[in-house]
Amino acid sequence: MSEIKPKKRGFISKMITDNPVFGLYLGICSTLAISTSLDNAIGMGISVIFVLVLSNVVISLIAPITPDDIHIPVYIVVIASLVTILEMFLHAFTPDLYSALGAFISLIVVNCIILGRAEAYACSHNIVDSAKDGLMMGLSYTFSLIAISLVRQILGTGVITLSNPFAGNAVVFSVQVLPKTFLIPFMTAETGSFFTFGVLAAAVSGYKNKLEEEEKAIEKAQKAAAAKAKAEAARKEVA
Repeated sequence: MSEIKPKKRGFISKMITDNPVFGLYLGICSTLAISTSLDNAIGMGISVIFVLVLSNVVISLIAPITPDDIHIPVYIVVIASLVTILEMFLHAFTPDLYSALGAFISLIVVNCIILGRAEAYACSHNIVDSAKDGLMMGLSYTFSLIAISLVRQILGTGVITLSNPFAGNAVVFSVQVLPKTFLIPFMTAETGSFFTFGVLAAAVSGYKNKLEEEEKAIEKAQKAAAAKAKAEAARKEVA
């Protein structure tokens, strides 16, 4: 009898189920505010990946020598330093993106995702694993931003546009997806961000529930198979 094994979740599946925005409901404030366009979503996503990966690496290095009673302030100083470096870089090389993101660049310091991963993972794991965790969480966060911004941009403007922030916001591509008569204007406003987030969060929740049901079904089948094998072994001993 072949052993029943649970399905291994792939990278995309983990990115959805372990998503910090749709799964853990972290960093929602910046997500809803920034997801007005694909440009802003990618810019903020890359910024958060930069801070997440480097902060996880640094905190993994200094955690063993950091006293427990001051580790949170130390972690915040590390994150704030990286955000300051990022802010100066954006201001110098991508002024348009810097202006578009505005105060939300500085607010990366208090992003729950970054401090949460530092406290829950990086401080107790090695450099490589901490860097991987930061990259995974950063990509998941970026995925959330892109998903919300695409829905809002398509339904609100009918156009998908991407610009290059390093070339004076030169348009990389612009595709008309919906005609103007089918647009939903409120999707470009704050109401649209909440609506889109609610729908996508519900979809992710439904996907997670489906996976849990499959895992329970597999676990039940494993127990039944084990009980059947035990009964057959006992019958052979009696015989």
